[in-house]
Amino acid sequence: MLKSMSRKPKARNPEIGTFETKANGDRMAVTLRGRWDVPTVMANEPALYNLVEDPALENARHSVVDISAVTRLDTVGAIAVSVLRDQLAKYGTAEISGARSAQAALLDQVAKVDAQPIPRLPKLTTMDRVANLGKWAVGLAFEARELVGFFGELCVVLYGLALHPRRIRLTSIISHMQQVGLNAMPIVGLLSFLIGVVLTFISGDQLQKFGAGIFIVNLIGLGVLRELGILITAIIVAGRSGSAFTAEIGTMQINQEVDAMRTIGLDPMEVLVVPRVVALILMLVPLGFFADIIEIAGGALMASLTLDVSFPQFIEQFQSQVHLENFWVGMIKAPIFAFVIAMVGCFHGMKVSGSAESVGQQTTMSVVQAIFLVIVIDAIAAVVFEEIGF
Repeated sequence: MLKSMSRKPKARNPEIGTFETKANGDRMAVTLRGRWDVPTVMANEPALYNLVEDPALENARHSVVDISAVTRLDTVGAIAVSVLRDQLAKYGTAEISGARSAQAALLDQVAKVDAQPIPRLPKLTTMDRVANLGKWAVGLAFEARELVGFFGELCVVLYGLALHPRRIRLTSIISHMQQVGLNAMPIVGLLSFLIGVVLTFISGDQLQKFGAGIFIVNLIGLGVLRELGILITAIIVAGRSGSAFTAEIGTMQINQEVDAMRTIGLDPMEVLVVPRVVALILMLVPLGFFADIIEIAGGALMASLTLDVSFPQFIEQFQSQVHLENFWVGMIKAPIFAFVIAMVGCFHGMKVSGSAESVGQQTTMSVVQAIFLVIVIDAIAAVVFEEIGF
C-alpha cells in the first residue's frame, strides 16, 4: 500500500502555478493551483516528470487530476494536464476533475487533436517516380526553350544597338564594369593564389618522388593558362556577379520597376540586360589574365619553398616550355563564359515573380545553371582544341 504523501514545489514567481500530490492506498490525487500556462509548465516540467516516473505509482489503481483551483488554463497548460492524465493512466484509471466549462471545452479540443492519427506521406510507386522524372524533363525542356528565346532576343537587341550606337548606355556599362571587374579583383586574386599554391604543393610532392620537380612548371603553366585560370575566374564571377544580376533585376520585378519601364517606352533588355552583358564581357578577359598571373605567382612561390625550384629556374623553364598559344586558348573562352554567365543571370532575374522567395529560388538556379554551362562549354572547348592541335 502507498503511504500518504504530499508534494508542493516552491514557485520562484508568484504568478506561476503549483501542484501537490496526495496518495492514500491505491488512490492518487494530483491537485493543480493557480495559473497553468507556458511559464508554469516550463517551471514544473522536471517535477512532473519525476512524479510520473515514481516507482511508488505502481500501486496506484485510480488517479485524479484536480484542476478546480486552476485560475487560468491555456493551450500549453491543457496539453500538460492531458499528458499528465495519460501518464497516470498507465498504472490504472485516471481522470480530470473540477474543470469548468471553458476549461473542459479546451481539454476536449486538445484530446481531439491528439486523437487524430499522424498523416503519413504517400508511398511513391515506380510509376510515380517515372512521372516525376518526366515532369522534370519536360520542365527542363521548357526552360531551355525559354533560355534560347531570351538568347535570340538579346542578340536582336545587341544588333540594333550596333546599328545605333548612340543608344548604348555608357554610364551604366562603366558602372557595371567597376562592380563586376575592379570590385571582384580581391576575391579573384586571393582564391587564384591559394589554388596555385595548393596545386603546386600536391602535384610537386608527387613529382619530387621521381626526381622531376622542375616539371611542376610545365604542369602549372599549361593547367593554369589553358584551363584553371579562366575556369576558376568564371565560377567565382558566376557566384558573385551572376547571382547579383538575378537578385537586382528580380527585386525590380517585384517592385514593378520593370513594368514601369515598359509603360514609359523603355526596353528592359536594352536598359537592364545589355549593360550587364557588355560589362561582364569586357571585364572577364582582364580578370582571367589577372587570375593567371596570380596563380602562376602562387605556384612559383610554393615551388621555391618546397621543391627547391628558384624563381630564375621557374621563369626559364616557363619561357622555354609554355608557349603563348596556351594563353590564348584560355583567353578565347573568357568572352564566351562572360556572355553565358551574364545572360543566365539576367534571364532568371526576368523570371522572378510574386515574392522574395522567388528571388531566392531564381538566384540559386542562375548560379547553378551558369556554373554548369561554363563547365560544359569548357569541356567541349578542351576537346575541340585538342582535336585541332591548338
